[in-house]
Amino acid sequence: MGKQLIECVPNFSEGRDMSIIRQITDAIETVEGVKLLDVDPGKATNRTVVTFVGEPDAVVEAAYLAIQKAGELIDMSKHSGEHPRQGATDVCPLIPIANISMEETVTYAKKLAQKVGEGLDIPIYLYESAASKPEWRNLATIRSGEYEAIPQKLGKAEWKPDFGPNAFSDRVAKTGVTVIGARDFLIAYNINLNTTSVRRANSVAFDIRENGRVKREGGKVNGKIINDEQGNPVRIPGACKSVKAIGWYIEEYGIAQISMNLTNIKDTSLHVAFEETRKSCNQRGLRVTGSELVGLVPLQVMLDAGKYFLTQQKRSTGVAESELIRIAVKSLGLDELSPFDPQKKIIEYQLKSLSDEPLLQMNLRAFANETASESPAPGGGSISAYVGALGISLGTMVANLSANRRIWDDRWEEFSDWAKEGQQLKDQLLALVDEDTKSFNAIMDAFRLPKGNEEEKANRKQAIQDATKYAIEVPFKVMEVVMETFRVLEGMASGGNPNSVTDAGVGALCARAAIHGAFLNVRINVTDLDDKDFVQTVLSKGNEMINQADDLEQKIMKLVDAKL
Repeated sequence: MGKQLIECVPNFSEGRDMSIIRQITDAIETVEGVKLLDVDPGKATNRTVVTFVGEPDAVVEAAYLAIQKAGELIDMSKHSGEHPRQGATDVCPLIPIANISMEETVTYAKKLAQKVGEGLDIPIYLYESAASKPEWRNLATIRSGEYEAIPQKLGKAEWKPDFGPNAFSDRVAKTGVTVIGARDFLIAYNINLNTTSVRRANSVAFDIRENGRVKREGGKVNGKIINDEQGNPVRIPGACKSVKAIGWYIEEYGIAQISMNLTNIKDTSLHVAFEETRKSCNQRGLRVTGSELVGLVPLQVMLDAGKYFLTQQKRSTGVAESELIRIAVKSLGLDELSPFDPQKKIIEYQLKSLSDEPLLQMNLRAFANETASESPAPGGGSISAYVGALGISLGTMVANLSANRRIWDDRWEEFSDWAKEGQQLKDQLLALVDEDTKSFNAIMDAFRLPKGNEEEKANRKQAIQDATKYAIEVPFKVMEVVMETFRVLEGMASGGNPNSVTDAGVGALCARAAIHGAFLNVRINVTDLDDKDFVQTVLSKGNEMINQADDLEQKIMKLVDAKL
């Protein structure tokens, strides 16, 4: 099982004084094992959303220190801002990210809540999956009346906090109350409008949000509210499930926005929320001018948006990940108010260390120089994977060029599918470029193990055998992936853009070279492996792939020659 990771996204009621925010984030960064991912202040809302991630106990400690520092520096009795709020640390959710269940995350949320309530004398309410009452799952319910309602709520049995004091003291007047919980990943998203009217922005928000609006007689704004048999107001649901939304005016930008929380992106994706907002605005004489993300967003959300907008244009979606993100940013207008840096705003990019892919981070010259150096890695295995990636990249290029041919407008989806397959294969091979070097380093590490007593010798021998098998499996995987690229290359040589047929041919030559090169690495490593059954299987399958690759390369070259 891999390392358990929890994300924490505390919201602090300060967005104007960056010295205060820096002191809070400095407290977070004092905890070893925690990585600060994002700090997103808002002047008009007077609120800052901070995102950090780490192992559970480290996250709990960092969150506690942050809440402690916020309680020292922020005076809620003097606070004002557009966003609903009731505490210096207004809300502090924990989110399971890797190798941890929601149930386990709830345990850590309760641990944090108790630690803060008892250690800092701050009233704490638990919400979402950690809620102690069904009605407290909803943050809006707990925050009803905001900070100003705290003196009336505290002291009442029905508003007794889960932890901390149930009385409004001078201390609580300064810190307010904090809501802590565990929830799924939430996207905080604002859509910009070409109006300053909060009333009109709210009308759009009511059209969008799942809770919709209250039903009134005659459908008129000032009509009598229609109640159901139990006396509760009847609601007209909005267009987007699992979306909360309100309209507000942002003086900093001089515009009104629809402020949304997308609580389940499986129910409503980012681009669907954007499109439904755009439709509502069009019906009301308004226009969407752009949008902004508060905090971080999962990579897949951006990729899905990029694919959606390319599909709307009837263009191939089989383009590079970076291009999909660029299309999403431009289509959603995410760079209207400030630059959008994918490396800082996409959670997977923040979590990914550059050291995970040192070769792929190099430019072409640096990669060539590193290969030509006296270091034995990268070697033939990494180069074979890279040559295979270049080969399928050429096939993917032909597919995209074919999809964009005017005379083949009715075939764009067909070529888009080819291009998507090519992109997937290319990405697999690029990952194997660095994987091959890791496998070589694993062998070197095994040989450096101590070999003093009999136990150490046995452990060292087993480590060498395990590392050797790993060093065989990686180039063998390269061969298997490259074999799949021939299907795309043949398809493009036979039915793709005839002006690019030679590119498909060069791709086939690269594919054959990659398979032969990878097999050389397999053959040199099997000589040191004791597992002879494994060796026999690998060599037998490898020789089959070599023969198939030779045949397929010749078949594709005949197709190319026929068109020249």
